[in-house]
Amino acid sequence: MTDPHTADDRQGGQEPAWDFEAMYQGREVAFGADDRRADLIPWQLDAPQPLVVELEAAGEITGPVLECGCGLGDNALFLAGRGHEVTAFDAAPSAIERSRAKAVAAGSPVTFMVADATELHASGVPGGFRTVVDSAMLHCLDADQRRAYLAGLRQVCAPGARLHVLCFSGELAAHLQMPAATDERSLREALRDDWTIRRMEPRHYTTGLTHQEWRKLAPAVPGASEQDDLVAVDENDRVLLPFWQVTAELT
Repeated sequence: MTDPHTADDRQGGQEPAWDFEAMYQGREVAFGADDRRADLIPWQLDAPQPLVVELEAAGEITGPVLECGCGLGDNALFLAGRGHEVTAFDAAPSAIERSRAKAVAAGSPVTFMVADATELHASGVPGGFRTVVDSAMLHCLDADQRRAYLAGLRQVCAPGARLHVLCFSGELAAHLQMPAATDERSLREALRDDWTIRRMEPRHYTTGLTHQEWRKLAPAVPGASEQDDLVAVDENDRVLLPFWQVTAELT
């Protein structure tokens, strides 16, 4: 997960503009308008996202692969370990520094780079990708940034490339005050110019949060039961958030 803006870039009361660089440096950051603070990375599993593992096992990922908003690189390292040629980027330099160190330790050939999701070509992201994996980045972008990002993917993807997006459900995005809506209509509108949607279905995304940590960080809603209704918990007490799983092909 990544975002081109930091906490100092908040405009028009739009939340959250999380300071991702500070997170990846291990510093305490604010979550949401009421300044809830923590020094953890909610989406960090220290393992690949189970939905990404599922996609790879189903043969839905072919190389070369681009991972957008790679964070600490676990998805990219997993995919490379499965034999894929992988390039992964994040806007946070500290995330990329840590990912590169993990790649060296693992002897992995992943190419990790710092890049702006809204200026892929200008950031030096190469071309020819057959698969794009966006695991919890799209919902960090506002409407204009999404348009620039999705248009930029056309420049770096091979004809017929496949895009896998995992992003907040519409209800969750509204609850967490994300920069732009992620309801079905909004996502279809964002993708329609360059991408043909082949799958769009509700799934659950595994976080690194326990239920207690989720309740501490998530913005309050009227009635505790309403907040709890947004999430499930797996066998390891990790919170599962309602997400969209979208697969689209470049047209």
